[in-house]
Amino acid sequence: MTRKSESKLRTAAYASSVGAALLLAACLGVEVAQAQAIMRTPTISVPSRTPTITPTVTARAVSVGPGPRTITTTTVARIPSARIGPMPVLPYVRYSPNLYSSCTAPYRDADGECLAQPNAGGEGGGKSGKKTAGKGRGNNTRVVVNQRIFPGEFVAEIDGGLSVTAADALARRHGLARLASENFPLIGATFGLFRITDGRPTETVRREFAADGSVRSVQPNFRYALQDQKSAVPVEGDPAQYALAKLRLPQAHTLAHGANVRVAVIDSGIDAKHPELANSISDNFDALGSADGPHVHGTGIAGAIVAHAKLMGGAPEARIIAIRAFGGTTGGAESSSYIILRSLNYAAEHGAQIINMSFAGPKDAVIERAIAATAARGLVLIAAAGNAGAKSPPLYPAANPNVIAVSATDQQDKLFSASNRGNYIALAAPGVDIFLPAPDGKYQMTSGTSFSAAYVSGVAALLLERNYTLKPEALRMTLAKTARDLGSPGRDDLFGDGEPDAYAAVMAIPADSTTPVAAAPGTTKREDADKRREEPGIRAIEQPSLSSAGDKAAISQADRAATR
Repeated sequence: MTRKSESKLRTAAYASSVGAALLLAACLGVEVAQAQAIMRTPTISVPSRTPTITPTVTARAVSVGPGPRTITTTTVARIPSARIGPMPVLPYVRYSPNLYSSCTAPYRDADGECLAQPNAGGEGGGKSGKKTAGKGRGNNTRVVVNQRIFPGEFVAEIDGGLSVTAADALARRHGLARLASENFPLIGATFGLFRITDGRPTETVRREFAADGSVRSVQPNFRYALQDQKSAVPVEGDPAQYALAKLRLPQAHTLAHGANVRVAVIDSGIDAKHPELANSISDNFDALGSADGPHVHGTGIAGAIVAHAKLMGGAPEARIIAIRAFGGTTGGAESSSYIILRSLNYAAEHGAQIINMSFAGPKDAVIERAIAATAARGLVLIAAAGNAGAKSPPLYPAANPNVIAVSATDQQDKLFSASNRGNYIALAAPGVDIFLPAPDGKYQMTSGTSFSAAYVSGVAALLLERNYTLKPEALRMTLAKTARDLGSPGRDDLFGDGEPDAYAAVMAIPADSTTPVAAAPGTTKREDADKRREEPGIRAIEQPSLSSAGDKAAISQADRAATR
């Protein structure tokens, strides 16, 4: 009995110790599970563009008791985190296509160009493509370069001493056809446009052609696109032009109207017969050699600069050199490196003082060279920043340092949702719901950075009338220092130095009584200009007091801008 009792006691003690150990382990298990639930970093799922936090957390509870241990799983709902949605898109605005599919930093080269990646493309807000579901990782990388060039075409600098026959022979030796060639005094070089005729790979042909002794350089024939909405049916009507008050153009027009300042508009066809543009077109050049009629975009751009009937442009007495570089009469229009080169050459050779470029494309060595030469001649270059959105890399020619890049704002001074951004943005101007002329005597309501650039070209013309000797850099600094700051204080990547104040800018330029070159004998100044300004009802726009609380003095504007 004694041994049995001792055995039972030992068994009980053993069981008790085991139970205590189990209880301790269970308790420790509960504490560890709780610590993990508190300290664990939430699982973050990162799809394209928009981060999303997993909305549920799973917790484990351990039950300890006399019976077997049980583990239950409880799913606790977590309040979803706020998502960063896309920028609002105006329902009544259709945006122009983006030449670049948007891409992230690893897929860009040193110039910010998209290389190749899975991408859905479009409006600067495309999402990265997903890998194909199937065996292996797969590769659905799409090369975006074909969206930016004319396939199989080259722009090449060739020996200027070659005759047409010799240039054709050069092309045939390399399986090419010469589409065009000419000498460009602007950059002191001869360029030709060539196309592959034998179906060989583009890169192979490019290497062989570039190695020829008669060839100086070879590059693709890049695409350019007008920076407005896609073709919209012109809307009849006469709504208020809010841009006039925003830019303080009525006040500026008491001092200058851009008389006889020549603005080259490199764009699509312009309707010179429109009442808003009557007697404003001093020269025409069709770089395409086409027979197309006027286009809604080019007509609107010219109107933003010189409209002077029911509407009012930025510089109603400026002279337009109408250069057609974009084809078509309706819908979207495209151009190319070679045609843009012809257009810049014509503008520089025919007395332009300002060049408005409301189009965008990739960085282009030939066009960069032409722009540098144009700027060296003292021409003011102004371009649309582009309508490719927040994710777009820099678009050109706006991103060229010799060019004044302009983004777009709406009536509330908010950035146009499709507008490009970047440290190259110089200014921001109204570009949403802009009321402008359209072909056949009609009118349109439209949006885009194109029209923002045109308004700035008009303001620049006012400054050049005030002092035609004003250098491009001095003009640029005047616009920057007198601009009305928008967005966060100081210069930023959305609005640049802010919105131009035409009145403050004109006041900042000392008047020069010297007769402008364009107004020399044979002046094209309209004789009806003074009469029109005196006619009641033509421009029934109240001019706010210059001393009102909302207006900032030009001196304080300049001082504030300088401190930035």
